[in-house]
Amino acid sequence: MEDRMRVVSKQRNSRMCFICGMDNPIGLRAQFYNMEDGSVMTPFVFKEEHQSFPERVHGGLTATMIDELGLRAMWAKDGSEDSFGVTMSLSVKYRKPVPYNEKLLARGIVVKETSKFVTIVSELYDQAGELLANGEAVYIKLSPEQIVSGAVDTHDEMCYLIEDDVKEIPFQKKGR
Repeated sequence: MEDRMRVVSKQRNSRMCFICGMDNPIGLRAQFYNMEDGSVMTPFVFKEEHQSFPERVHGGLTATMIDELGLRAMWAKDGSEDSFGVTMSLSVKYRKPVPYNEKLLARGIVVKETSKFVTIVSELYDQAGELLANGEAVYIKLSPEQIVSGAVDTHDEMCYLIEDDVKEIPFQKKGR
């Protein structure tokens, strides 16, 4: 069964992040959307260069997407790109081989939050709605100054807002 979920707003992209960096020649350049249910979604495509074995994406890169959805889900929940943190723990379950050169959909949502920590559950689906991988990340909330040793202008780093006309994202899960 296919549902369509409404996009509330779009998040910015960075310069060099492997997942969202627009200046990274080997990255995914994934675009992230804040959804009506408080989750974040990204339709994206892994490339052949991201394989571990023919026809399969490297498991570490699948985990990298699950990890990226952590901060992105914090931003979707808050409706702001001013929250920051780093991953304290990450668990990933690989359900099926993740293909490259095929459109995929990733979704993350905050499931628990305290004053210091955030827990995010993330999922990765193929176009048929099959769950390929899912995971849980725990982030510790930190300011940018606590994360890096030098001064970082987060608005300079997260400098790309790529406008588009995406208003809804098809969201299909098998077995619903």
